Amino acid sequence: MNYEKALVAGKLRRWETYLNNYRLPSWEQIPDLGLYMEQVIALLRQYLDYLPPELKEEEFITAAAINNYVRTKIMPEPVKKRYYRVHIAYLLVICTLKQGLSIALIQKLLPTGLPEEELRAFYDSYAQRHALAAAFFVEQVRGVAGPILDHRDATPFSTARTEELIVSSAIIGGFSRLLAEKLMLLADKDLSNGGSIEKLPEK
Repeated sequence: MNYEKALVAGKLRRWETYLNNYRLPSWEQIPDLGLYMEQVIALLRQYLDYLPPELKEEEFITAAAINNYVRTKIMPEPVKKRYYRVHIAYLLVICTLKQGLSIALIQKLLPTGLPEEELRAFYDSYAQRHALAAAFFVEQVRGVAGPILDHRDATPFSTARTEELIVSSAIIGGFSRLLAEKLMLLADKDLSNGGSIEKLPEK
């Protein structure tokens, strides 16, 4: 494959600007009107516009997926087929985590049965962590793609080849998911029933 440097650099700069300005909606910005399924799906597509149109699946999120989340109790049931702020907050967290974790692991990670105020605190913390992670990611991309972007933030990991940037991104994505999964396996364990101690060399 052949890549035009100016085209790739322009795409990276536009995505950097997008991510630097992107925020999950605040708790207060999430509607609490009681939306029907079709309205919820449209709202989620608006909130989670990550992928460029040419890469989007025809259905980024479906009614069947949402019904499955309710059936498996990852999120609360709708009230008379209407979804309120608490439901949409759960869906925002699920949809963003789904990029890096399986639904089975997300189910273990998400709190259930929380009073609304505690859920709000959880969501606010998650949204803040999401923004911090996006900013960190942008800085890492700037470093790796330094030669492509013609700036001096380059690192030993930097590359001027788009193919290497793609491969590096895929590898890092795999390592990130593996780390998250390994850490989740440590829940409710200690060094006696699941941890490991690195043996120090004898003096």
